[in-house]
Amino acid sequence: MSRTFGAGPGRSWLLRLVITFSFAQGAVSMARPAVSYRALALGADERAVGVITAVYALLPLLVAVPLGRRTDHGRCAPLLVVGVALIGGGCALSGLTGTLPAMAAWSGVMGLGHLCFVIGAQSIVARRSSPQDRDRNFGHFTIGASLGQLVGPVAAGFVVSGQGGAMARTSATALIVSGGVAAVSYCSLWRLEQRAPAAPDAPVHAATPRVPVRGILRTRGVPAGIFMSLAVLSATDILTAYLPVVGEDRGIAATTIGLLLSLRAAATIACRVVMTPMLVLLGRRVLLATTCGVAAVLCAAIATPLPVWALALVLGALGFCLGVGQPLSMTTVVQAAPGNARSTALALRLTGNRLGQVAAPAGAGLAAGLAGAAAPFVLLGALLLVSAAIAVRSPRAAVRPPRDPLPAPDPPSTDGPDRAGRASGPGPSAR
Repeated sequence: MSRTFGAGPGRSWLLRLVITFSFAQGAVSMARPAVSYRALALGADERAVGVITAVYALLPLLVAVPLGRRTDHGRCAPLLVVGVALIGGGCALSGLTGTLPAMAAWSGVMGLGHLCFVIGAQSIVARRSSPQDRDRNFGHFTIGASLGQLVGPVAAGFVVSGQGGAMARTSATALIVSGGVAAVSYCSLWRLEQRAPAAPDAPVHAATPRVPVRGILRTRGVPAGIFMSLAVLSATDILTAYLPVVGEDRGIAATTIGLLLSLRAAATIACRVVMTPMLVLLGRRVLLATTCGVAAVLCAAIATPLPVWALALVLGALGFCLGVGQPLSMTTVVQAAPGNARSTALALRLTGNRLGQVAAPAGAGLAAGLAGAAAPFVLLGALLLVSAAIAVRSPRAAVRPPRDPLPAPDPPSTDGPDRAGRASGPGPSAR
């Protein structure tokens, strides 16, 4: 059985986790487009960019479940420390190398670090949130990712310059700077989990049997949550990696592409700030189906030759729609999974994400090579349509937020909401 950690007074742990995630994700979001630009400067074509993007997810795909198993039976915080170190090292070393194979390898290290960090951080949120708090707390947690995605591409766009054939040098500088940004995460990486005092008569569960992976995947609600997360993350990932390629094809400056990507992230933040009222109004199933369906149409629209102002409107609306899928899929998976296998279930969700990050860029690279740089967005539209259909067919109990507290092994937060979406204590300033 997973160890339980106390919520502690207030929710300062959640605010610090949001800050930590902002810097870690900001480093990754700055590095990903910089990797694409540097690969292009070193002579890569669209297919090579797709391969390098896929390697980012390949190594995490192999180790996600073992890391989740370890976290179910141990502490979460060490994964955050290791994750930040791997992110920073992968970013900086991607900028120092000058060959495409080495860039792909360090991109894989960066992806492994991001996986370690996210498994540890999501497990902390799951353990320290009462059931009726999870939609809100996961929504606030993912604001940290959106803040990083807001700042990272803008920073990359301002640092990277193609003027005078300087893109190889400026993209390398952006990667080294992103490594420094990752290191700043350590400033708020303290006391994010706190061991709860054991009850005097509490039984010892050291020999609790593990829940088989197949059993977790057969749990009602888990496969749907995994696939919806895969579709949404694939859309975000391909958008980050291939919008620079679209910009190069259409003559849009790197600075403008960075601003467009940040506009998408700002819209995602806005979505997550107002997610609780939307959940109360629509329910989780309708909200997921609607946003995935609209996002599918908007992804396909990117493939058309839109002017920059229209592209900005499309990306803003797309960012708002994509903001729903990740936090709600986390809650769906956590609440459906057995109590002593929640970190493993989250790791399986991340495995699905990484599988999508391996397959989607490979398919995107093939589509771009055959039909042009905008073709991957048509494929993403089709993937999101399938996700919308799955959300519609999902059982209502598996996708709607709980209205009343449910019995769970996790201790309830001392200042959590007395109803879903209504806090009785102060929330993090990210709201």
